[in-house]
Amino acid sequence: MTESWATLGADLHLQLDLTAGRGLRAGLTEALREAARGGRLAAGTRLPSSRSLAADLGVARNTVAEAYAELVAEGWLTARQGSGTRVAERARPRRPAAAAPVRRPARKGPAYSLIPGSPDLGGFPRAAWLSAARRALTDAPNEAFGYAVDPRGRVELRQALAGYLARARGVYADPERIVLCAGFLHGLTLLAGLLRARRVREVAVEGYGLDFHRDVLVRAGLRTRPLGVDAEGARTGELTPTVGAVLLTPAHQFPTGVALTPARRAAAVDWARTTGGLILEDDYDGEFRYDRQPVGALQGLDPDRVVYLGTAAKSLAPGLRMGWMVVPPGLLEEVLAAKRSTDWACGALDQLILAEFITSGAYDRHVRGMRLRYRRRRDELVATVGDRVGVSGIAAGLHAVLDLPEGLERSVLQSAAWQDLALHGLGRFRHPEAVALPARDAVVVGYGTPSDSAWSPTLAALAAALP
Repeated sequence: MTESWATLGADLHLQLDLTAGRGLRAGLTEALREAARGGRLAAGTRLPSSRSLAADLGVARNTVAEAYAELVAEGWLTARQGSGTRVAERARPRRPAAAAPVRRPARKGPAYSLIPGSPDLGGFPRAAWLSAARRALTDAPNEAFGYAVDPRGRVELRQALAGYLARARGVYADPERIVLCAGFLHGLTLLAGLLRARRVREVAVEGYGLDFHRDVLVRAGLRTRPLGVDAEGARTGELTPTVGAVLLTPAHQFPTGVALTPARRAAAVDWARTTGGLILEDDYDGEFRYDRQPVGALQGLDPDRVVYLGTAAKSLAPGLRMGWMVVPPGLLEEVLAAKRSTDWACGALDQLILAEFITSGAYDRHVRGMRLRYRRRRDELVATVGDRVGVSGIAAGLHAVLDLPEGLERSVLQSAAWQDLALHGLGRFRHPEAVALPARDAVVVGYGTPSDSAWSPTLAALAAALP
């Protein structure tokens, strides 16, 4: 039979077989021996006291004590004053000969990476974040530990973001219209479902962009139409009345790195006002500007037609899974309904910590420090390779584009693989239907990705891979 019991010291489950003609003590001894021998009770595991176990089993304490004593004598258990009875360190799982493990070479990724999309994770402000966490946890109201009641998220973070986004990014951000989400993809998924529910069939996207962003739209039943991209950003004059929404990276086009010019910004807003379409603004690295004044958010031109999406993935770390949307008033209830149907909110404590991090000024200090670090890396990149290839998109962000002689993109990527360097070509980001875009051989260098200690050898590997 099988017995399960809870004790004062630990929960324990044993297969106790009394059907083979053995007494209770023998059955208990064998069950414990088998659990230790097979590895289910790991070495060092503390067992219940003989008194507790006997009471739970409804047997004499001597029965348990004798079983323990026998296993101590055999070496399966140890018993020390003040430490209780534990599984001995010498007990190891038995391995049938037929199941001996086969040794295989360990799989290993490239030693170096310049894949764009990630900040230097070693730069996460652990000490400052911990201080903010202590303050946030101390001041957190009791109801913060309960179930979320507002799908928009904690009001403390929404208020902090409203002030920060207005000051730093020129966003018109009423806390009531900010909706917190688990990163950009979560927000885009909610909006894609909403567009489909509105019977939108087609969404315009930039001709160069991330394929998994396009995949989110396609999975929602939407068709993506590519817009041309040139030195002035996305060609918003190509937007047509058949398009119901457009996804743009106006402050720093990904991956080409250009900013959407004022004329093309105005064209996008005019299209939205004329057709009733929506602009989805991805402001993924808006804080990082080096050689020019920050480019404000497109949302400031028309908060009623633009959904602003931001994230802490580049400024802090993608592992926080923290993003936000500033939603037009006429769209808010639909967004909240969509969010209610999938989840209620991100983790309340993380929201409170980020709110404290922003309001205390720690967020601004961290961004300024990382801005200096990334600018130094960008300058080192240009100094190392700028006399051999064209370097563009460097006024902002965490990546740059290295233009190559015609036909060399594939060979440079192969050479990078020989250098044990992970690198992406520009062609990887091209929309499959963007046939009107001119051919361009280039690689996209995410200079924010390596750690400080890995930066120099990674840069050397890139230099060795280039023609």
